[in-house]
Amino acid sequence: MIAMVTAGGIAGPGDPLYAETQGGPKALLDVAGKPMVQWVLEALHGASRVEHVVVIGLPPGAGVRLGARTTSLPDQGGMVANILAGLTAVRNLDPAATHALLSSGDIPGITPAMVDWRVGTVEAAGADIDYAVVERNTMDRVFPDSRRSFTRLKGTEVCGGDLNGLSLKAGFDSALWDRLVAARKSALKQAAIVGFDVLLLALLGRLTLQGAEQRVGRNLRLKAHVTLSPYAEVGMDVDKPHQLAMLRRHIAARGAT
Repeated sequence: MIAMVTAGGIAGPGDPLYAETQGGPKALLDVAGKPMVQWVLEALHGASRVEHVVVIGLPPGAGVRLGARTTSLPDQGGMVANILAGLTAVRNLDPAATHALLSSGDIPGITPAMVDWRVGTVEAAGADIDYAVVERNTMDRVFPDSRRSFTRLKGTEVCGGDLNGLSLKAGFDSALWDRLVAARKSALKQAAIVGFDVLLLALLGRLTLQGAEQRVGRNLRLKAHVTLSPYAEVGMDVDKPHQLAMLRRHIAARGAT
């Protein structure tokens, strides 16, 4: 499978990470001696089930080692445009490809073994969108006080992951992406997309993971699948300074052992 990495994004003065980035690219923040996105690329290249990596959004002269099996694309000016450019590259690299693995550039804790596991789950599901979630107890075991945003469901609490499967058919539906991106900052728009019944059941704690999968898929008119990740690192991205500090310690300790 071909993997895509979204590595654009600048933390502006109002962003919690601005003191760390000073206006530079978030993906280039130092983590245990390497740019954060370098750890992501090395995990993807180290995975036996990833044949090529497309990275989108790295600035010129970023100082990141890309490797031979890498295609680098400039930032296209927005998240949807970046994803569509990446999917076009995937299709050009492998016209027979049906799915791509989509990773953010700020999950430096992932390893090749985690990536191989994720490719396997995406292939097995065969869904249009295969979304990874991490349970709170899994996250707390590895990253206590991560302060991620958790959603309470029946019998569990989960947060979203950043290593997900996407079919090219769904990915090239630009109208869908426009709706999803527009909904990111509006609870009402989010509810309209996933369904007010989904929102209500989730708020009442009566919605199961399987129920959420079925209802969201129906409302989006796609085959949706939710994968429960046994790896906290899949859901541990860097949005705030304390999360950056946690990942720096985590990776440094892993290297020491």
